[in-house]
Amino acid sequence: MAIDYPKLSAVPSTIRPSSSRPQRAAIDPLVRKLAAVHRVSVEERSAIQDISDRGLLRLPARSALAGGAPGSRGIHLLLGGWACRYRMLPDGRRRIVAFYMPGDVCDFDILALGAGDQSIASINAVQVVQIGATTLADVTTRYPGLERALWSDALMTAAIQRAWTINVGHSAAKQRLAHLLCELYRRSDLVGLAKGGSCDLPLTQFHLGDACAMTAIHINRVLQELRREGLVSLAQRRLTIHDWEALVALATFDDGYLTGHIPAEAPAMSPRQVAMGTPG
Repeated sequence: MAIDYPKLSAVPSTIRPSSSRPQRAAIDPLVRKLAAVHRVSVEERSAIQDISDRGLLRLPARSALAGGAPGSRGIHLLLGGWACRYRMLPDGRRRIVAFYMPGDVCDFDILALGAGDQSIASINAVQVVQIGATTLADVTTRYPGLERALWSDALMTAAIQRAWTINVGHSAAKQRLAHLLCELYRRSDLVGLAKGGSCDLPLTQFHLGDACAMTAIHINRVLQELRREGLVSLAQRRLTIHDWEALVALATFDDGYLTGHIPAEAPAMSPRQVAMGTPG
């Protein structure tokens, strides 16, 4: 049965912060992620902070993030709140193929390839920075280390997508959900957003079901089972892991795809070259 999902809030071509007071962007999650593969210098951090402060947008839940003004090119950097990438199927069902949390670039592939065949929307209220292609090219030219770190992030995003494909296609329902919860907690932990075995998880059972190819009713049953077994609990939009080792064993979860580094050999095209449309 098709679900009547809430309507998305359209994002105007030009968006300005809701307040005239200068907004300070919380860039720590992004810096922590980049620092895993590159020692971020004081100058690089200052450049990231400046770009983020100048382009910081505050948008409500269910706002469309992908796209923008006709002919514009750029990326969306999520600094607060969560978003998802999804596609609506002909029968009205929604298939979620990615979740984004603070520190994530939502649409680097759209910058490289042009308009995509999927949509990206905020799940709750978000803080997002729209970085134009020219700005991106400028900062990666001045700081080549950031260029390499961005490539690492793009490769990790692709690795996450592969892990999702295998998980949904070949795992039983309980294992499938356990794997997703392990991944979301580990990703939160890597960017400093988890504490004491707990992290924010602003997802409904519909979100989890659309990501795991399960109904919300089935998700509810599996969550109850995981809670009875003392593995996890989910309350007030917060996930708590009670037995990490047991949950990892159930999910056959290996976080290597989240922590691996890019190879020493440079890629065929850099983020700067992609932004400017020039060959490697």
